[in-house]
Amino acid sequence: MDSQERSSEEAEGAKERGLVYVWKAGSCSITPERLPGLSGKTVLQAALGIHHGLLLTEGGEVYSFGKLPWRSGPEESCANSPVLENTLLGHHVITVAAGSFHNGAVTESGVVYMWGNNSAGQCAVANQPCVPEPQPISISDSETSPLLSVRILQLACGEEHTLALSLSREIWAWGSGCQLGLITTTFPVTKPQKVEHLAGRVVLQIACGACHSLALVQCLPVQEMKPIPERCNHCSQLLITMTDKEDHVIISDSHCCPLGVALSDNQPENRVFCPSLETPEGKSVTGSQSEDCQKPLVEEHMLVALESDGASMPSSNDGQEDSGISSPGNILFPDKKEGKEYLISLSDHSLNESLAKNICTEPEQPSQEEQLGACIPGPPGTSTSALNSLVASCASAVGVRVAATYEAGALSLKKVMNFYGTPSSEPGSQSGGGSPGPEALKDSREEQVRLESMQGKKSSSLVDIREEESEGGSRRLSLPGLLSQVSPRLLRKVGRAKMRTVALTPTYSGEADALLPSLRTEVWSWGKGKEGQLGHGDVLPRLQPLCVKSLDGKEVIHLSAGGHHSLALTAKSQVYSWGSNISGQLGHLNSPTTVPRLAKVCGDGVWSTAAGLDHSLFLADEEDFQPGLYYSGQETTTENNLYENSCTKSPILLLSCSKIGYISNVIAGGDNCLVLVDKNVMGYIASLHELASTERRFYFKLSEIKSQVLRPLLGLDNLGNANTIQLLQEMASRFSKLCYLIGQHGASLSSFLHGVKEARSLAILKHSSLFLDSYTEYCTSVTNFLVMGGFMLLAKPAIDFLSKNQELLQKLSEKNEENLQLVEVLNALFFMPFGRLHNYARTLLKLATCFEVASPEYQKLQDSSSCYESLAVHLSRKRKEAEYTLGFWKTFPGKMTDSLRKPERRLICESSNRGLSLQHAGRFSVNWFILFNDALVHAQFSTHHIFPLSTLWVEALSEEAGNVNGLKITTPEEQFVLVSSTPQEKTKWLRAISQAVDQALKGTSDLILYGAGGNVPRQEPPISRSAKYTFYKDPRFKDAVYDGRWLSGRPHGRGILKWADGRMYAGTFRTGLEDGYGEYRVLNKALNKDDHYVGYWKEGKMCGHGVYSYATGEVYEGCFQDNMRHGHGLLRSGKLTSSSPSMFIGQWTMDKKSGYGVFDDITRGEKYMGMWQDDVCQGNGVVVTQFGLYYEGAFSTNKMMGTGILLSEDDTVYEGEFSDNWTLSGKGTLTLPNGDYIEGLFSGEWGSGIKITGTYFKPSLYENEKDKPKALRKLGILAVPPDEKWKAVFEECWNQLGCESPGQGDRWKAWDNIAVALTTNRRQHKDSPELLSRSHTQTLESLEFIPQHIGAFTLEKYENIKKYLIKACDTPLHPLGKLVETLVAVYRMTYVGVGANRRLLQEAVREIKSYLKRIFQLVRFLFPDLPEEGSTIPFLATETKGRRSFCSGKSDSRSESPEPGYVVTSFGLLLPVLLPRLYPPLFMLYALDNEREEDIYWECVLRLNKQTDVALLSFLGVQAKFWPGAVSILGESRKVSSNTKDACFASAVECLQQISTTFTPADKLKVIQQTFEEISQNVLETLQEDFLWSMDDLFPVFLYVVLRARIRNLGSEVHLIEDLMDPYLQHGEQGIMFTTLKACYYQIQHEKLT
Repeated sequence: MDSQERSSEEAEGAKERGLVYVWKAGSCSITPERLPGLSGKTVLQAALGIHHGLLLTEGGEVYSFGKLPWRSGPEESCANSPVLENTLLGHHVITVAAGSFHNGAVTESGVVYMWGNNSAGQCAVANQPCVPEPQPISISDSETSPLLSVRILQLACGEEHTLALSLSREIWAWGSGCQLGLITTTFPVTKPQKVEHLAGRVVLQIACGACHSLALVQCLPVQEMKPIPERCNHCSQLLITMTDKEDHVIISDSHCCPLGVALSDNQPENRVFCPSLETPEGKSVTGSQSEDCQKPLVEEHMLVALESDGASMPSSNDGQEDSGISSPGNILFPDKKEGKEYLISLSDHSLNESLAKNICTEPEQPSQEEQLGACIPGPPGTSTSALNSLVASCASAVGVRVAATYEAGALSLKKVMNFYGTPSSEPGSQSGGGSPGPEALKDSREEQVRLESMQGKKSSSLVDIREEESEGGSRRLSLPGLLSQVSPRLLRKVGRAKMRTVALTPTYSGEADALLPSLRTEVWSWGKGKEGQLGHGDVLPRLQPLCVKSLDGKEVIHLSAGGHHSLALTAKSQVYSWGSNISGQLGHLNSPTTVPRLAKVCGDGVWSTAAGLDHSLFLADEEDFQPGLYYSGQETTTENNLYENSCTKSPILLLSCSKIGYISNVIAGGDNCLVLVDKNVMGYIASLHELASTERRFYFKLSEIKSQVLRPLLGLDNLGNANTIQLLQEMASRFSKLCYLIGQHGASLSSFLHGVKEARSLAILKHSSLFLDSYTEYCTSVTNFLVMGGFMLLAKPAIDFLSKNQELLQKLSEKNEENLQLVEVLNALFFMPFGRLHNYARTLLKLATCFEVASPEYQKLQDSSSCYESLAVHLSRKRKEAEYTLGFWKTFPGKMTDSLRKPERRLICESSNRGLSLQHAGRFSVNWFILFNDALVHAQFSTHHIFPLSTLWVEALSEEAGNVNGLKITTPEEQFVLVSSTPQEKTKWLRAISQAVDQALKGTSDLILYGAGGNVPRQEPPISRSAKYTFYKDPRFKDAVYDGRWLSGRPHGRGILKWADGRMYAGTFRTGLEDGYGEYRVLNKALNKDDHYVGYWKEGKMCGHGVYSYATGEVYEGCFQDNMRHGHGLLRSGKLTSSSPSMFIGQWTMDKKSGYGVFDDITRGEKYMGMWQDDVCQGNGVVVTQFGLYYEGAFSTNKMMGTGILLSEDDTVYEGEFSDNWTLSGKGTLTLPNGDYIEGLFSGEWGSGIKITGTYFKPSLYENEKDKPKALRKLGILAVPPDEKWKAVFEECWNQLGCESPGQGDRWKAWDNIAVALTTNRRQHKDSPELLSRSHTQTLESLEFIPQHIGAFTLEKYENIKKYLIKACDTPLHPLGKLVETLVAVYRMTYVGVGANRRLLQEAVREIKSYLKRIFQLVRFLFPDLPEEGSTIPFLATETKGRRSFCSGKSDSRSESPEPGYVVTSFGLLLPVLLPRLYPPLFMLYALDNEREEDIYWECVLRLNKQTDVALLSFLGVQAKFWPGAVSILGESRKVSSNTKDACFASAVECLQQISTTFTPADKLKVIQQTFEEISQNVLETLQEDFLWSMDDLFPVFLYVVLRARIRNLGSEVHLIEDLMDPYLQHGEQGIMFTTLKACYYQIQHEKLT
């Protein structure tokens, strides 16, 4: 309890918790005494050994008291008042445990400390008989490397062993004896070891008896059934056997494998058979039980069946153990899970079976009990032949269980029953020996219902149909839909209605299981079993953990182990006990005690137990919520001074304990018993106990309803149609879920009361949503059931069952009035749980009053209380709505009811009072309007139309138009006006419809804010909304389903439209039509694949940019208009592997190629660049092939026809007429590579022999042979002029800016369009999955500012425009960026692959120049004050000064002709943007064109570079005065010697090498200029005087630098600069420098190497 809470209670009140009272065990008349010496410390936990005890206080300190023989001092070895364990000070202890003579404690950090007697290694210390002081022990997992120390949560100590539960829910053990569960025979075990047998399972709690161990384990999740093996995998006997008795067949699967028993010294007596029991299964009765067995057994049989369903379960552990029945044999499962599932499915029956069989074979008592036929525990879903053949041979299944196999399912079980069944009388006495307390009666009743409900069961799919009445979640279910296949009755009439049971759904939710204690648990036990304390029905020891099958599904939540007995507490507040009962410590007198039986505790339900050496304590709820303590065990009475020992027959209430306060914990030990008591300060403790106690009772009640009402109801025949059954099942499953949650909550409250009791850690506060949701879900399903008239339907088939159980029903539903209708009783019964919400609210409020109003606890409790209260109000409103709707359906004409009645549908109002009519309706038409929570129904005579509310808009019409009291209703395909009779009526309907629409749009009305109350202000439903709708008459959308945004009755915004024929559009709509960005699919029936379009739409048609993927594999990417390809686009046909891969990029008109385009035919290896018309090549064009042929000329209908030029790779040229592809026909001239040419008439196909009639010319040898053939000079004349290319691309850009044709339009409108394009594109990218990078986002943001220009145009403004352009071209979202991106794409498409042909170089250069010109026009349009091409921007004085930083030798020459300013050219402005992107294909063309020259140049460079610096300088004729005397190598200066290499002018060389890393001619020229400056700098250092260069001096030095720079493609660089440099630079300084470089290049080629 923390400081806040302490401060919020009275100071001394806080000390009134955790008081310790002790008394001597062994008697009922006791006087508990306060333990002295604790002086107001709050004790949280205590533990008792045989003669000593431990206490854990709130501060984490540990105290010992009693006899402590391990302590050294004599005064300490017997401490009457508690002694502090000093060693543990400072380690915050969280839990303590005491064994018989040793102790353990666990600290906050999970470390275990042990001390006390260590004779058997139980303190995990080697060779030390006793450990006087707490000593930490190391527990480390050897499987992990490095070794990790294991954190411990909980500790349990026995007499000679200790168990620890780790944070990962595994058990570690040390000490001696088989109770460790370890696979070892060497004791003591002093190093803690993991109990491997339970590894992988979630262990929830551990307990140690003197020599046995118990573990509470969470059930495994349901797994698919595996086939069960036919034979035992140890001894190879058949697992299922069949014996034929005279009147029935017994099928037994209790195979007992002789190899599976842990043999021990008492083996012989285990096989004694009791002569009076000729049971078919031969129950093994051990010595300790045989005297009980002599009594007529039948009397006890019934109780056995009632209380311990399943003592004789087949065991399931890897053949290590045996169950209590040494019979023909136990099934041994190779896999624990299988065994477990199988056993779960069997869990409740085996005892009933053995009981039935015993009765059948005992002639003395034929009529005392209900006779059950023999039974076959068929594994659910086995497919093994053994079982199938067995089932077939037995004709089917008999008795309580059904073997649900397909073969069996088909047979009628009725015949089988008549054949095998035996006649019997009514059930006789219900309870045998033992005190028939309320528990026993209840139990027998439950069992009886259960047995009978089993009899009428039908077999269905391969699933375990019957789920036993606890709803352990690990069940597989059968759905009742399947149950109609076979409907035999299994047993004869028992005077009850025939019933069948359907499993209730698995009822846990993962979430609840994670937050609250699980109820799906199993009990595992191991150790010595002499007294039956293991609960397996025998007295054998177990070396390894084994599951106590009879406790499966009993929802055990806590285990206690005494000296030689065990107790298990269940969620239903019952206690099962087993083991030694010499002193009556089990709380009942039934035998055998080797299987769990119910203890007979009076009171209202046990919630805490303690097991001592030979006694037990039970803490139970009493009437006033104050816990009562019950004792069972030795009873010492004093009569006439004689001590007389007897045992308690059933637990006795210790009255003296009720006076001391509210008991929170009970602990039992050897000599002593101890309780921890809280005083009820300010009613806080009492309220907590009340909450816990009422929750446990509530759970008990819900379980009752589930097992006694719900399950039989589900089993009834003819429950009506499948719909009702489904609703009933849904209600049942939600009920089960709620029930399970309440059970968990009850368990969590019990453990809460054992602890610190901090209000804010109450589950009902921390996890309130779990509770609120479960109640809301259950309410939804139960009101749906009610609306569909479920309770009325149930009343008919159930009348028999219900009238027999009238009192039970009335008791459960808390209705006491006379002659109630059955329907009302059922109604009350299933709405009963909601009353609990008021109780929660009330109790939380009570708790809140215990705190200061300002404290956070008060606030939290107060809030939660109002949450639960408002939910209760909300749910009762839901119930009223449901009842109102049900009333309406009862009066509504039947025909329409069937189609309109839906479980979720609730009535809001209807116009039967003639309050509303349709405007302009016919005279005799009847119009009835019914408003539901999801639709407005317009009913006429025999027809009705349903308008879903989510797509319904309502508005009140204005008065003046004569529409008095009119409401206009708009739906997607209709509009009508409703006229109401009065203004009040109009307001009522308007409000009702608006509210209903609003509710329908918000989803369910369950989404109230808990605690906000019901009075939420109503707003008008939004005009724009999301909804789903199916069109029914619109011609274009008929039968299409639209799901998306709406605006006043029309799709508007994002949505998805699916047509009935499979077409689908997903994207944006505007006023009912596709408009904006969207994706469209349409099925191509012939190919059975989809055509798929992604792109822009306008008014329902594809318009704008998009990508269309055809089912054939073609993909078109480009512009559309009116659903047709129109504008610039790219069409890819086929993959590269398919039959005809090709690619077209160019202009389209009305779905046809038209205008300039490039067509790449990949299979033929040809590329066509030219004009198209109607999908064929028409006009001028160029074709290049992969074999180096080049054609340029006229085309007609896809053929070369007309004048053209054809060049082959070796420069053979033909100019003249063509008639077909590569076919010469007509006049022409053929020029050979050496200059000879032939003129005349040609005919034939190129490359396959050409007929020539003509003249052969040999030109004069003296003509200049340098000249290229004429044709080569004329290339490009017959091609498409560059300005005619890609017109569509530029037009698209102009259109985007809002101009009809280039240059025509409003500039500001253009800027607006740019802004719109940027923002819409950004928005679209926001929705798309690939997010923009940060730099991209920044670019977009900076583009939103338009550069402004006021005043004269200066260089600064020019730079701003340049920056803007660079950014704009960086993002395709900007129209200019899109343009540049498209141009780059088309350029690469044209000039890569086959297009990389040296003949195309000049064409490629012209194309770039044309781009520059046309983009410049765009830029001038956007920035009108940009001067035209070639104008100059004057420098400001400061700028001029700044630019005079050229090498000293040049500054004078510069002043002679000062540059007037900066020249504006499209080259300077746009090449930096464009060229880097186009550089690779362009440079490739240059390299191809200059290949021969460059090879010669390169060979020369390589040779000359072999020389040393001095040799090369002198070879090139550099004047000696310019030779560097010393050079710096790696930072140190060295003299130039004769063998120095690559050191002179190194910086200039390095500078020149950078020419290859730049793109634009301007940058390359700058590199040349810098190289010159570097050379001058070097020479200056050498000469140390000012000097002027002359060309003669400079050239050899520069030549040296060029050679040493070793630039491979220097020729290409030179030609690129020459072609693309700014024209005005040619005569300037840079122009001269460039000329020098060019001269060097030619000089090197022609250098005579000497």
